[in-house]
Amino acid sequence: MRSGVKTFDSRVLTTILTGMGVDGLKGGELVIKEGGTVIAQDEATSIVWGMPGAVATAGFCSAVLPIQKLGAHIMDFMGKGRG
Repeated sequence: MRSGVKTFDSRVLTTILTGMGVDGLKGGELVIKEGGTVIAQDEATSIVWGMPGAVATAGFCSAVLPIQKLGAHIMDFMGKGRG
């Protein structure tokens, strides 16, 4: 995520999917600090909600969605010229 922010500044969109640990938390915080956007997979559709749960609980996410809705959300986000 550091490379993405360094290259694209506030135009970064980060998606955190199911996974163990909290290593996405620092990256998500950096993305938010630089004006980017973080979205995450919801708990119901995650096998392990460690990583998406960490960023969601920290308040970094503009959306927390079922995996089936993430693609459409990303396309909508990009279509509005925010990407």
